[in-house]
Amino acid sequence: MTTPRHRLRRALLPAVLLVAGLTGPAAHAATATAPAPASSTATATVAVADICESTLPSQADDTIALIDKGGPFPYPQDGTVFQNREGLLPQEPQGYYHEYTVKTPGSSTRGARRVITSDDLGHDGMYWTPDHYSTFYDIDFGC
Repeated sequence: MTTPRHRLRRALLPAVLLVAGLTGPAAHAATATAPAPASSTATATVAVADICESTLPSQADDTIALIDKGGPFPYPQDGTVFQNREGLLPQEPQGYYHEYTVKTPGSSTRGARRVITSDDLGHDGMYWTPDHYSTFYDIDFGC
């Protein structure tokens, strides 16, 4: 069922994708597959939409390359435990997720973009959030 809140989020998603650097077919694909917001009462498995790695901004590629190399990272917070307080990623034990900054051109701060990694899963467990943990996408490296 589509509620007014879901319609508003669906209407705002193209603007979020544009700010995140996703345009054209990539934005259309992400809009079509974006997950509905998680319910505060939901205890079932969390669904996270896929996003092609090739559609991410180049700064995300830079961050992923640093993760693969083990650093060095530009911010002291990179590699710290991501708490998943929003509950939008699958529930896992404390310390399972780690966050890394994706630089935002022109920003004097860390910005809102992050790559989240899953413990010991390599590329099979990386997530993209363009909007500081409001939405997450499972990064698909095979497309």
